[in-house]
Amino acid sequence: MDYFEFLFKYNLENDYIADLLSAELGEIGFESFVAGNEGLTAYIPSNLYDEKRLNDLIANFEYDKEVSYTKKFVEGQNWNEEWEKHYFQPIILGDDCVIHSTFHKDIPQAKYDILIDPKMSFGTGHHETTSLMLRALLNTEVKGKSLLDMGCGTAVLAILAAKKGASPILAIDIDEWAYKNSLENIALNNEKEIRVEMGGAELLGAEKFDIILANINRNILLHDMQRYAECMHSGSELYMSGFYERDIPVIDEEAKKHGLQLLGHEEKNLWVAVHYRKI
Repeated sequence: MDYFEFLFKYNLENDYIADLLSAELGEIGFESFVAGNEGLTAYIPSNLYDEKRLNDLIANFEYDKEVSYTKKFVEGQNWNEEWEKHYFQPIILGDDCVIHSTFHKDIPQAKYDILIDPKMSFGTGHHETTSLMLRALLNTEVKGKSLLDMGCGTAVLAILAAKKGASPILAIDIDEWAYKNSLENIALNNEKEIRVEMGGAELLGAEKFDIILANINRNILLHDMQRYAECMHSGSELYMSGFYERDIPVIDEEAKKHGLQLLGHEEKNLWVAVHYRKI
């Protein structure tokens, strides 16, 4: 798949702009965001790029009226090398977990060592939402529990859950690239308990889960929350991320409709992860 690489420039004194801009760009097909010294680099599949939608977004972006951008074409076959060279750095979560690729050297030892070759899939652990979900998962007892990873991306959350003893595990993503990358990463980690399917919440049937992880975005979470709740029994836990702290009230309003009780949330640079239990 071919991509366009964009460099968005804005007022760098306001570092929160990168996250807010990433969230809105994600709604129109952009992915793999990297904030740097020059601005925000973001990628979009060439077949999804719509110049009018982008220009409308920039014109209506309320947080910075001076956002500008440049773009260049990136052939799909060159993406892995570019990512490896410039973007994907090892993620070290104390002594608990280290996430790295096959090309990284001198990796520190940790309780859980996860191999990820991300390609174009979202969810390496660099973004606040994935980081928040990783932290939540590290602090949750999952051994012997069934687990669903919705919007699995690279499958890093499912892989960590498997290493912690969760079983069985179902990982789902609507993106074909993420689906294939999840299979590759699961094989890299030699995890046998993870089943991967391509699609959305329509794939969810009668199977019940003890734990559900959903790191997607606010609109999809609101739309699909009823299906998540239907896949939970009393006492099941649901962790969701992909939205801002200001979005918690609307998320909680929908959750209450489906018998979900808010237990708490964690915040990182305006992004949050919320924790629910089925009543």
